[in-house]
Amino acid sequence: MGSRYGGLKQIDPVGPGGETIIDYSVYDAIRAGFDQLVFVIRRDIEPAFRETIGRRFEQRIAVKYVFQELDSLPPGRAVPPGRRKPWGTGHAILMAAGFINEPFGVINGDDFYGAQSFQLLAAHLQPDNPNYAMVGFVLRNTLSEFGSVARGVCQLTGGRLSSLREIVGIEKSGSAARFKNGTGEFHALTGDEMVSMNMWGFGPGMFDHLRRQFGDFLALHGADEKAEFYIPSVVNHLITSRVKQVDVLPTTSTWFGVTYREDRPFVVEGINQLIRSGEYPERLWL
Repeated sequence: MGSRYGGLKQIDPVGPGGETIIDYSVYDAIRAGFDQLVFVIRRDIEPAFRETIGRRFEQRIAVKYVFQELDSLPPGRAVPPGRRKPWGTGHAILMAAGFINEPFGVINGDDFYGAQSFQLLAAHLQPDNPNYAMVGFVLRNTLSEFGSVARGVCQLTGGRLSSLREIVGIEKSGSAARFKNGTGEFHALTGDEMVSMNMWGFGPGMFDHLRRQFGDFLALHGADEKAEFYIPSVVNHLITSRVKQVDVLPTTSTWFGVTYREDRPFVVEGINQLIRSGEYPERLWL
């Protein structure tokens, strides 16, 4: 929705040829071996999104569009009268259930993940691999200079995710980080923690898990106008209940994000540096 950014950041140009962050993600995904795109968007932005984004890719890769709408709920459930926010990232992925029948990756449309991240994920997503995957980033490399962020902070055991804690209000503190706990006191983080940036690898069985957990979520929070069904919470439940194992794929790729409008110049310069180093051509789609 871009409420903190002040606009539809997914279609804001950041590359020298007018490329968006999504352009770079799709470019990296295609060269890593992905062969289908499923965009989960709001129905009201579909015309602008197709014109600005989707048509660039339709001759290069299979493209599908699905819509995350408030009334896409199980039978017997209704939208609370005052609700305006989407139901969250877990609900967004669930909307694609009818379009995906194979192992798949999940990313945010407004995060720049880097080429190596897609290569790691593609290598993991094999039909004979029963484990899910999360691409892991170092916390200090994912913070904004201009405000706080929410991150899924990870605990690892033997290269696998053992727990994932969603922490909101994380901000820079020198070379480290901090956030306020429930009593309003600051809690320190080293900055070296591994975090999730919502870059996941799942099998098609994930949709059954999402359906069950979304039903449980609605039973508890369905009347709450602001509660969201987050994918890290879904994954954490699968891990702690020992239903699935999640391999962590640490990446050295550069991450950029545009949480705030002031972040955009840093993203533009970061991409220009990657172009100068030969990581990307100056024009992606020539």
